[in-house]
Amino acid sequence: MFRELHPNIKIRIYTSFLSRLVGSMVFPFMAIYFAREINAVTAGILLLIQVVVQFLAGFYGGYLADTRGRKKVMVAGEWMKVISTAGMILVNSPWYTSAWVTFVMLVLLGISMGIGNPAAEAMLVDVSTKETRTMIYSINYWTINLSIMLALIIGGWFFESNFFELLLSLLVISIFILWITKAKIEETYVPEEKSPHSFSLKPIFSSYVSVMKDVPFMLFTIGGIAILSIEFQRNNFMAIRLEEEIPKQMISIWGSIPIEMTGVRLISLLTVENTLLIVLLTATVNKWLKNKSEQRLMYIGFLVFGSGYSFLAFSNNMAVLMIAVFIMTIGELIYVPTRQTIIADMVDESRRGAYMAVNGIVFQAGKIFGVLGIMVWEAVGGIGMAFLIILFALGGVLFSRQAIVRRSQRPVYIAKKMT
Repeated sequence: MFRELHPNIKIRIYTSFLSRLVGSMVFPFMAIYFAREINAVTAGILLLIQVVVQFLAGFYGGYLADTRGRKKVMVAGEWMKVISTAGMILVNSPWYTSAWVTFVMLVLLGISMGIGNPAAEAMLVDVSTKETRTMIYSINYWTINLSIMLALIIGGWFFESNFFELLLSLLVISIFILWITKAKIEETYVPEEKSPHSFSLKPIFSSYVSVMKDVPFMLFTIGGIAILSIEFQRNNFMAIRLEEEIPKQMISIWGSIPIEMTGVRLISLLTVENTLLIVLLTATVNKWLKNKSEQRLMYIGFLVFGSGYSFLAFSNNMAVLMIAVFIMTIGELIYVPTRQTIIADMVDESRRGAYMAVNGIVFQAGKIFGVLGIMVWEAVGGIGMAFLIILFALGGVLFSRQAIVRRSQRPVYIAKKMT
């Protein structure tokens, strides 16, 4: 079945795996880089700026993909990746280092991803069918988790000592992806007539106004932001906290193999545990979820997820942290599929593209709150952050429930459910 897929799909899966494999060796640890080179508060501000810029570029990239074609926008995004990565190498070499120029290059990289990713996702939809999409996204999900797991093992061990070499590997892969995108990807969408206002912000905003007026959907989106805000604490304040609070120490694996453990390596190990559990337990948990109340399970998943993360906010005991990751992963496996199913029922089918674009706010806003967590942690400490994480989990439950209740009270929605 995989062999029969459109070449664009196979190329995208391969390049996505490679891009995440090398990217995840570097970018999850950039909070530590800026905290070390400047300070923790400034690191939070810089990463917040980068996330906001990427967020805005994402809306613009989706609009350009519909007015300029998928391949042109994807190639432009890949060119920007190559340029930004090359710039990061020049200012993090053995001969010269500049954290501020690194930040500028990181912003450019964020713009490249914001512009290119919507076009790539739209291209996958263009060349797939209803029958093949489940398989495509399932394969993509597995490759994402596998690439992240492998990358974090490597990055956690080599980020501090071999940052320059990791950036070189990122550049090589970026050049390869640029070449294969330009040479092998086929254009899947040619606009009948290019809009004379393609580069104007006004038509972008007007296309999303009707979605923003859908109060139940926006409440559901806010609930999702609350939950994703918890998840994005791991590579921000939690990474910095463990790097500062976990001293270098020798530990033994299976009682005989000594290895040096640091805070950076520990956060890498915990992330690998989370990813590995997702890969191993997804099928089992999904089977258990069948024929059960999706709403109730989603709320349970939110609370279990938040509870596990709350321990990661303050504990320095390795055993406690690993148990917390297990608890958090179970919550994640419960809420992710149930929330996706519920949101599919909430979307107006006649404007699905606009609705799903707005739903993308969940990811980017979660990243923004994740970065803000660095500054909040400086003020309230680990225990205070644990309390806030529980509040965010409760907020996810309350906003999502209010959204579902309001949607169910709409006559159109009720009539749809009765048919």
